[in-house]
Amino acid sequence: MSGGNADDTTEETASLALGMPPTLGLAGVVDSEIELSELQRTRQEKAEALRKRGTEPYPPHAARTDTTAQAKDRYARVEPTLPEGGEDNAELTLVGRLISRRHQGKTIFAHIRDGFGELQLYIRRDDVGEEAFEDFLKLYDLGDFVQASGRLFRTRAGEVSLRVSDISMLSKALNAPPEKWHGLQDVETRYRQRYADLIANEEVREVFIKRSKIVSSIRRFLDGRGFIEVETPTLQPLYGGAAARPFTTIHHALGQTFYLRIADELYLKRLIVGGFERVYEIAKDFRNEGMDRNHQPEFTMLEWYEAYADYRHVMAMTEDLIRQIAADVFGEPRFTKDDNEIDVSAPFARKTLRDAIKEASGVDYVALLGREELLAAARAAGADIASDTVWPRIVDELLKQFVRPNLIQPTFLLDYPVELSPLAKRKPDDPTHVERFQLYIGGGEIANAFSELNDPMDQLARFLGQQRDREAGDEEAMPIDEDYVNALMYGMPPTGGIGIGIDRLTMLLTDQPNIRDVILFPAMRALPKRGPGRAVESAG
Repeated sequence: MSGGNADDTTEETASLALGMPPTLGLAGVVDSEIELSELQRTRQEKAEALRKRGTEPYPPHAARTDTTAQAKDRYARVEPTLPEGGEDNAELTLVGRLISRRHQGKTIFAHIRDGFGELQLYIRRDDVGEEAFEDFLKLYDLGDFVQASGRLFRTRAGEVSLRVSDISMLSKALNAPPEKWHGLQDVETRYRQRYADLIANEEVREVFIKRSKIVSSIRRFLDGRGFIEVETPTLQPLYGGAAARPFTTIHHALGQTFYLRIADELYLKRLIVGGFERVYEIAKDFRNEGMDRNHQPEFTMLEWYEAYADYRHVMAMTEDLIRQIAADVFGEPRFTKDDNEIDVSAPFARKTLRDAIKEASGVDYVALLGREELLAAARAAGADIASDTVWPRIVDELLKQFVRPNLIQPTFLLDYPVELSPLAKRKPDDPTHVERFQLYIGGGEIANAFSELNDPMDQLARFLGQQRDREAGDEEAMPIDEDYVNALMYGMPPTGGIGIGIDRLTMLLTDQPNIRDVILFPAMRALPKRGPGRAVESAG
């Protein structure tokens, strides 16, 4: 829908650079080498025109009485008491972004959108006055935030609308919104300028609303079972708790190297040592590694630890948690991922890692304890594995390449080689394997859990083994954490723990193909310095 002034026609058919600094080279503004685009300059001139009329285009206050959703709810309640075509007698004030406008003589039909929905404005010259009507036609644009007061009624076309008696500017937008009907499609621009993506694509907003529901559901689940939420250090003097390369920084006041955490596991287990029996944290972790559709350097993890529990108890809790989240988000224990209906209502499948790899690839890693022979067998089965890969990583690659893609319905893989799990407790009947599980749904890993290793001397030996792997070329092997070993020496009860990737869980539950689709502001490669930002389609 087009507006009623000549500039609208230009804006609604032209491209506009996004992300530019405000008002450059205009009256009262410092000069800069970067200039506004023609359309940005036109909008800025409208802002100055409003100022000359005594209207501030960026006022400090709004006076909203109702959201658009509340307004519609109110009218639904009072409409049965009104005569046909009658107005509600209550004066409401609504606010929102101007998303459409249609001029018909002495009347303008427009729509505003707030965080709760959309509502039509019915603006008549006789109701708002000549000057306000002309200002709305000539100085207001799609994308502006406005405030409108008036009374609700239903138009002859049947749409609940606000008959406007007063309208004012809340924020003049210098950029036109992306094209309404087709949305903002360029993937790179969507990630780099998420604000434009959220304006243009309602389905994107829904993804992040669901993400919030997922996190809220997790907190209710754990809080209801007596867990307490805690916070552990993001900057750590020694990283650990996972196999990953860290980000490194210098703490100038202390004069020492610090690391952004790669996991919060070791600190949470220190709290179990200290006497807390049930703890959890929803934390940002950072891993200095490659990026693909499943990996970002900054991501969100849920970890919980429970004293006097083991991995089978954690397994049962995990099933219950996934079912609760599905019910909270979808209202039922079923959802769709990649055209596959996932059903989490039944008990999840359970299979040992050894059996799963052997069935999928024909390789029995238990019978091939030498690195060279396991590598040869893996390659013969069709695995793509580098020649310098250490034995535990070969097993992990067999899992990733042959098993994981086929685990669509919920499946627990159990009992991993001790070399692949330096923080997990050995199985009493098989000390070469540990009590560990990973949960796979929709072809992706969702959770990783252990019966936690609490023997301090065994833990020290595992750290030393990791050190040998590091010396053999495994950059992701864990360093030796002497303080954590010291904590275990005070005694840690049998404990079950788990890590669940919030981003991957959200990808699963919102049917998104890329982790960047569920992170509001994902890490991106820097663009070369240049002039005005890349253009996107303006609103139509």
